[in-house]
Amino acid sequence: MKTLFITGGAGFIGSNFVNHIFQRYPDYKLIVLDALTYAGDIENIAPEVRKSDRFEFWYGDINNLDLTSDLVSRSDIVVHFAAETHVARSLYQNRVFFVTDVLGTQSVMNAVLKHSSRLERFIHISTSEVYGSALHEPMDENHPLNPRTPYAAAKAGADRLVYSYIQSYNIPGIIVRPFNNYGPCQHLEKVIPRFITSAILGEPLTIHGDGSASRDWIFVDDTVRAIALFIRAPLDKVRGGVFNLGTGRSISVLDIGKKVINIFGLDEKYLLFMEDRFGQVSKHISSIEKAERDVGFRAEVSFEEGLQRTIQWYMHYRYIWEKQLPMRKVPVKNEDGRIIWY
Repeated sequence: MKTLFITGGAGFIGSNFVNHIFQRYPDYKLIVLDALTYAGDIENIAPEVRKSDRFEFWYGDINNLDLTSDLVSRSDIVVHFAAETHVARSLYQNRVFFVTDVLGTQSVMNAVLKHSSRLERFIHISTSEVYGSALHEPMDENHPLNPRTPYAAAKAGADRLVYSYIQSYNIPGIIVRPFNNYGPCQHLEKVIPRFITSAILGEPLTIHGDGSASRDWIFVDDTVRAIALFIRAPLDKVRGGVFNLGTGRSISVLDIGKKVINIFGLDEKYLLFMEDRFGQVSKHISSIEKAERDVGFRAEVSFEEGLQRTIQWYMHYRYIWEKQLPMRKVPVKNEDGRIIWY
């Protein structure tokens, strides 16, 4: 039995990954380290996982160097999810993003370097936000990095830090850049769960700008399935590589808002437009060729199916997300000094 160490395993993508691996790969023991900040919740991890002898949870910070090193020393594979992830919150509280995303990643990388002789591979979960707005479509892995917000800049710093360790120290590392994820357990500060829960509560769906900003939306089940493929792929095919995870389809925020109100039988008066968020990325669509060629990954869940499954989760698990309601928006000071709640 191999040991898989997962940082940020109680967060959105991390917890879905933990549940996926536990259910489908009984030959893995799982160690999770999570600081359980506002966006992490131990209840995101399924009860049968938490009760299992194959699961071990540590409450702590990746910047605790001794703890991180000790847990890496017991592991065969490391998957690094832990990060601050919300764009608007990074405009409101930017420093913590660099402490967690950059310095925290360095803490993990130094532990990986220290114990690299026993590690099979290290997988860093980056983000498509490092690219900024598309200079060409679809966006492949060689697209320039043009981060437009503190969140994107912090993740770009972490991305390139990992790359430097791969190049300098020959770490058996892989960098994965998922495009916009959605699905069960996502915090209400993100647009799709915010739309869904607003519709459940009969509140307006707030849209930044005119809603024309478009993204490549990938259902979280597809993302975690892809990461599992990178764990089990022949190392010589993926070592040192950078891989996008997307669908190759782009959908605007306004179109998503319309889909949600149609599903709930609401009138378009429930779409409330507000001032655009600065640092907004106008368009994103992923090239899907490299991941498909090298590990055989192609997204399987259509946006329409994924949205329905996501809505069902939020309707069923209201007791989990209701406690997040006060954290749906953050106050951001605009250029003219006005406070806008994004």
